[in-house]
Amino acid sequence: MARQVVVSPQAEAQIRSIDAWWRRNRRDSPDLFSSELASAFSTLEAAPRTGKLYRRSKLRGVRRILLPTTRNHVYYLVGIEVVIVLAVWGSVKGSGPDLEGIE
Repeated sequence: MARQVVVSPQAEAQIRSIDAWWRRNRRDSPDLFSSELASAFSTLEAAPRTGKLYRRSKLRGVRRILLPTTRNHVYYLVGIEVVIVLAVWGSVKGSGPDLEGIE
């Protein structure tokens, strides 16, 4: 059963910011981040348990999937009918995103 991917407001803001940065600074491949993210969302719709459990969160069941070329992680929860994207965060930042109090 395919699940719908729902993006939290926090993740939506992060996506806009990363996409803008990518388009400004990666002129040879301005669509790479959005393309890689769309591919990850397709994977999450079809096989949401693909991502690894992220045990550093106080929220139970958080998983993450790597966007290998742009080196960002998508942090998410798997529901019965939906996948909720909590954050999109650069893997090179050295720490994960703040997942407390996400809507």
